Amino acid sequence: MKPLYLRGSGSFKRLLLSLSPHRAKRVHAPPDVEHASAQTEAASPPPPERRPEWECFSYEEVRRATGGFRAANLVGRGGSSEVYRGELADGRAVAVKRLLGASACERRERDFLAELGTVGHARHPNVCPLLGCCVDRDLYLVFAFSARGSVSANLHGGEEGAPAMGWEARYGVAVGTARGLEYLHKGCRRRIIHRDIKASNVLLTDDFQPQISDFGLAKWLPTEWTHRAIAPIEGTFGCLAPEYYTRGIVDEKTDVFAFGVFLLELMAGRKPVDGTHRSLLGWARPLLSEGKTEALLDPRILAGGNGGYDAEQARRLAFVASLCVRASATWRPSMTEVLDLLEGAEITEERWAMPEPAAGDDEGEEMWGFDDLDDDEEESGTPSPLSTSSASSA
Repeated sequence: MKPLYLRGSGSFKRLLLSLSPHRAKRVHAPPDVEHASAQTEAASPPPPERRPEWECFSYEEVRRATGGFRAANLVGRGGSSEVYRGELADGRAVAVKRLLGASACERRERDFLAELGTVGHARHPNVCPLLGCCVDRDLYLVFAFSARGSVSANLHGGEEGAPAMGWEARYGVAVGTARGLEYLHKGCRRRIIHRDIKASNVLLTDDFQPQISDFGLAKWLPTEWTHRAIAPIEGTFGCLAPEYYTRGIVDEKTDVFAFGVFLLELMAGRKPVDGTHRSLLGWARPLLSEGKTEALLDPRILAGGNGGYDAEQARRLAFVASLCVRASATWRPSMTEVLDLLEGAEITEERWAMPEPAAGDDEGEEMWGFDDLDDDEEESGTPSPLSTSSASSA
């Protein structure tokens, strides 16, 4: 039998000492994990808060739950992880995320600690709940299983001729995801920037409640900081905010931009980038500018007749999406404002009107699309996410 995973940094070894691999039990988050990805040495200490609790699973429990990591139970695979469906001995359905890579890989340990230290502190109905972890033989994170899979699978992965995801479900997903993201930005002890909001990272429960998942790229943003500078650029092409893509700048508005693309995907039933080599945003931008809401909608929704969607909700989604994908982060709404609008706040275009730009002022561009990148990449010197990104699985 292989021993407990023993290699690692000092922080990782201290984590191992706090966890027992021999039986499932509830443990408090060690301080090292709480601060693993924060890097907030200069920040003032946050107010006291009860530490979250996780279960520590043995390898045997994880192996049995997944049927020995049977291929039939593999539900997702990314560049650095695999996700298996499973069932614990007590009947709970789980998703087991196994981190891939060499055992001595410090990057993998950092990724494990970072994800454990972010999602492990999030407690919200619209955030996929972490149940625990396993450091026996290898590195595993155990989440509650979302029965309906990802939003992406429901929008794009059905059998030909299968019913489209209904309008009511789509709008509910938009509002629920906004609630979860607003919680990450405003409701957590420390602000969490997800950095990879997209349809495949939003999972659905039996009753179509959305849950934000995959915190592998997430970063803490201390209260005293306005933003973080990140290198290399990681994320999903088609969803990256321009200030992040070109300068590596990350803050809440980075997630707001990606959420705007997510809204467009819900409306149109189109992927952020597809085989046409034109981005969803590039396609939608003129329609948003001209107020052609119906032209943005998934043909499968329109095929249901006028009763297939709520025109006022569609107009609201289009308006919010147009605000979220503005080129300048300054002129994007916060997720609190986004949620207010989606939940019925009055739409006043004057309130959100941008000032007339000065000559040569880049801030004046209303919306930005990935079709604008022909020259930007060479000028910025920032490597393309197509070569540096790590696409994450559902």
